[in-house]
Formats: sequence, structure tokens, C-alpha cells
Amino acid sequence: MAETKKALRDVKFWTPLRVAATVVVLGLIAAFGISSCNSNDPPPTTPTIAVKRANPNTGLVTLPPLVRDAENKAASGAPIKLANYSGKVLLVNLWATWCGPCRMETPELVKLHKEFQSRGVEMIGLSTEDPDMSAQAVMEFVREFDVDYQIGWATREVAITLMQGRTSIPQSFIIARDGRILKRFIGFNPESTPPQLKQALEQALVEKS
Repeated sequence: MAETKKALRDVKFWTPLRVAATVVVLGLIAAFGISSCNSNDPPPTTPTIAVKRANPNTGLVTLPPLVRDAENKAASGAPIKLANYSGKVLLVNLWATWCGPCRMETPELVKLHKEFQSRGVEMIGLSTEDPDMSAQAVMEFVREFDVDYQIGWATREVAITLMQGRTSIPQSFIIARDGRILKRFIGFNPESTPPQLKQALEQALVEKS
């Protein structure tokens, strides 16, 4: 009899509303545990939240010819070729429109670009998405965040070579005037990543060519 009453109480407790609320809470808990997005994943139906990880080790010492000379499709204008930025400090950011951490990072990149552009720093954002299927989403992204730096799409070969098996995004590469990759950042932490990016750019600027 006692077991029957307990079963009835359990049934009444798990109402549809409580079940839905529990699913939402568990989803939020899972989301806050994510440090970055995976560029190989399909766009999620809900935004990804949060982020924390920076790694100074790139796996590459300099930009290889495959990356340096590749013609990446641009959102507007001529194709983006990293070789054309030789002699300048360069920040290359790999991202996607559906990636929550990427969306959190973009306003900070816009701020950095405004601060460092006059000092000769160039910034390029290369989406890892399919350029044909994401063309409209990318243009809307540029308008939404008022992106004033060069935006385009990384070729598959460029993305694979730069990522070196680490497919999490966003990823940012600080590249010296002579093509050396000085720092690599994986993921985004709103407290630590912006000052670390700024410090890396400052260090790159004081280096001799």
C-alpha cells in the first residue's frame, strides 16, 4: 500500500511542466560546460554558451605555402590571400556564424581592430562554413556585429592545416611580419582572451621584421 502511494506521488510530481523545466536546466548545465564549438559539427538549433581555453602552441612555426598562397573566398571583393599581408602583423580568426563563443568574441575583435588598425595590424575572419550555404548568414553576421575587418571563408585545406587536428572554434592566430605564427588561441574567455590577444599583438608589433 505504501509503495502504491509513493508511486502515485511520483507520477503527480513529474508533470509535463516539471519535465520540460528539468530538460531546460540540464541543457543549460551542459552548455556552460562547453569551452568552444566544433567546426565539424552541424549548426546547433540553440546557441552555444561559454568558453574558456587559450593555447599559445600552434603546432606550426610559420605559415606554410599551402596556407599563405591559398585564395580564400571573400564576403566582398577579391579573394583573401594571406601572402598579400606579408610585412604586417596579422590576426587570423577561424569562426562560424552558428558558434556561440564566436559570436561572443566578435565584438572584442572589432574593438581590437579599431585600436590596432592605425598601427599597421590587419585582421581577417575566415568562416569554416560552406561559402554557398552560409553566404546570407555571414552577411547578416557582419551587419549585426558591425564587423569592419576582412571577412571570408577558409578553404578546406587552409582550415585543416591551421587547425592541426584541433577542430574547436573560435581559433585565432597572431602572425608576425615575417610570417611566423607567434600565438594561437583556442576558444574564448570573455575575461582573459581579450587582454591576451591585445598583449600578443603588442608583442608582435615591437618585434623586428
